[in-house]
Amino acid sequence: MDCTQRRDFLVTAVALITTPLAAAQQAAGIARIGFLGNNLAALGHLREAFLQGMRDLGYVEGRNLIIEYRFAQGSLDRFPVLAAELVALKVQVIVAPPTPAAEAAKQATKTIPIVFAGAGDPVTSGLVTSLARPGGNVTGLSSLSPELVGKGLEQLKHALPEVRRLAVLWHPGGQGERLQRDMLKEAEVAARALGMRLQIVEARGKADFDRAFHEIATGRADAVTVLPSNMFNNERSRLADLAIENRLPAVFQFREYVDAGGLMAYGASLTDLNRRAAIYVDKILRGTKPGDLPVEQPTKFELVINVKTAKTLGLTIPRSVLLRADELIQ
Repeated sequence: MDCTQRRDFLVTAVALITTPLAAAQQAAGIARIGFLGNNLAALGHLREAFLQGMRDLGYVEGRNLIIEYRFAQGSLDRFPVLAAELVALKVQVIVAPPTPAAEAAKQATKTIPIVFAGAGDPVTSGLVTSLARPGGNVTGLSSLSPELVGKGLEQLKHALPEVRRLAVLWHPGGQGERLQRDMLKEAEVAARALGMRLQIVEARGKADFDRAFHEIATGRADAVTVLPSNMFNNERSRLADLAIENRLPAVFQFREYVDAGGLMAYGASLTDLNRRAAIYVDKILRGTKPGDLPVEQPTKFELVINVKTAKTLGLTIPRSVLLRADELIQ
């Protein structure tokens, strides 16, 4: 029996064993959902945000809620197998926050509802037909828009007016092609308006990081902005460290990078998006079809600044910027 046959056998065995149990639980009014995530150790706070959202709606694990957790632990190629396991368990809903997880879940089932929380471009990636009417069995909350790149650069310029040359680090294939193209275009437009010159640098994997930052340093960039991708997110501590090692102020789109030591971030709150995903799950459990639930775009944005990193880099952030920040990390 080869690896593929063994995997299929195990998934089938799980389904045969658990189907009667799942039916009994649902008949007893216990919601049973799957949670397909990336890296538990790095993003456990997002799972907790989702659980808090469920608790706010009256769902408590061990009482009226059972969650089957599956985490890829940074290996995105594991998502298809993990998604198949959740489908075999016949969960009522699959919560798949990152885009690759939601894509794998959609490939695994056309009937079990899927809720994403933080997808970059759900239309271009093929998760939904449109934001207003997703259609099919997938819906959720989007986290990215090209305009946020420009807004982040504006915040950087307010904090460090002397920045004249900016490096843009991006991961080809890290988001949908159209979204990445639009984000790069927005960076160009915003940089021109702010009087900054751009240096575009790519990193296709973490093995490229040292080379990329050497290229940025050689290009004499005053600062760097990192466009979001799941690979970058998994390696955010390394990216923050490299920025500090190269004496580069860095601006990101998610506060998780600032928690890891990055200088500043402006963008949607992933914590808020994961908490709000519970609302979608509740509506689906109550009978609403996922295809009838519009994809929600970000409504809560946050500016987070790491004051400790600013001191390490010898930077003085204007008081006016600090007062506007939603959080200062000391």
